[in-house]
Amino acid sequence: MGISIKDFAPSWFASVMGTGALALTSKAYSSKLPALAGFAKFLVYLNTLLFFILLIPWLLRWVKYTENALEDLKHPMVSHFYGTIAVAMLVLSADYLFILKKITIAKAFWIPGTVLTIFFALLIPYLMFVEREIDLKVVTPAWFIPPVGLIVIPMGGAGLISSFSGTAREIAYVVNYFAWGAGFFLYLGLFAIVFFRFIRHEPMPCGMAPAVWINLGPIGAGTSTLYALVKASEFLKVKEPFLAFGLIFWGFGVWWLAMAIMMTIYYIRKLNLPYSLAWWAFIFPLGAYVGATHNVGTAFGIGIIDSFGFVLYWLLLAMWLITGVKTVKHVLLE
Repeated sequence: MGISIKDFAPSWFASVMGTGALALTSKAYSSKLPALAGFAKFLVYLNTLLFFILLIPWLLRWVKYTENALEDLKHPMVSHFYGTIAVAMLVLSADYLFILKKITIAKAFWIPGTVLTIFFALLIPYLMFVEREIDLKVVTPAWFIPPVGLIVIPMGGAGLISSFSGTAREIAYVVNYFAWGAGFFLYLGLFAIVFFRFIRHEPMPCGMAPAVWINLGPIGAGTSTLYALVKASEFLKVKEPFLAFGLIFWGFGVWWLAMAIMMTIYYIRKLNLPYSLAWWAFIFPLGAYVGATHNVGTAFGIGIIDSFGFVLYWLLLAMWLITGVKTVKHVLLE
């Protein structure tokens, strides 16, 4: 019963990422259903509590079971999930900024979250680069987490730029653009490798099956944060090309969403899809894509796209509820 500190998985913070994404999309679609605004605020408080509860075993594991924590950090599959704690902080920052309008708290999450995200985005690929050989079967969409983290930095960071002044404001611009650019091109490189793995190797283990949805993370977050950066950049006089690129990037997500659904059905019918902590991989990526769909739809005034996002929102909410209930049962009963 409860969470074992020794075996505490770094991927637990994916639950904070997913809950935070649901909060942001709930706020976005409160324009269609006002009651969602109150639900979004509730989710922010719940998510903050969840983050600090999970932070305790995460820190204790590094203190009491350092060897186990380091072993996971060097693992070619598990290591990528270490970045989820940093991304969780960035998502919480965006929650506080856009939903509760608390800039000071948003900064308190964004600054350390950004530093930690950049640290893991450098460390984890470095550890993979210096390995003698990595088996293709351990390559999964979880490898997208470091670039996703970088891409998520402007989610709250772009909106915080105006709260800085002088040199600090210039640094904020540089950090946000560096993060988006590095994350986007790192994602492109890793996408080619993961796509190659899908073609050349057997399907992923059943426990990792939900990871196929992770690809929606960089697509969705990348589109939304690009729009946020363009909006915050006073020096950009012509913004339409960036918005058009976001529309194209979002369009690729439609294809991947269909593929993720098809692959999930394949696992359910042909193999197996038992509950595991990896189920949280369904939530944040889909949440990021729902948010991007709303942003694209409203930016271009295309109602059908925004309505499509609203339909996806209810799928997101259902998946969050199912995954959340199963997670609580798992913690209490096992």
